Amino acid sequence: MKKLIGLVALCIAIGMLLMLFMTNRFVGLVLIVLLLLIGYNYFCCS
Repeated sequence: MKKLIGLVALCIAIGMLLMLFMTNRFVGLVLIVLLLLIGYNYFCCS
């Protein structure tokens, strides 16, 4: 289940990264970093 949550968080972060190129928002950047860290932690680390 942790791997699925990690994969979803990584996909959301990639989508938000694409959104960041269209509109520069600080909140978007913070959410991207947070989701990337959570996704990496859950998906890559058992």
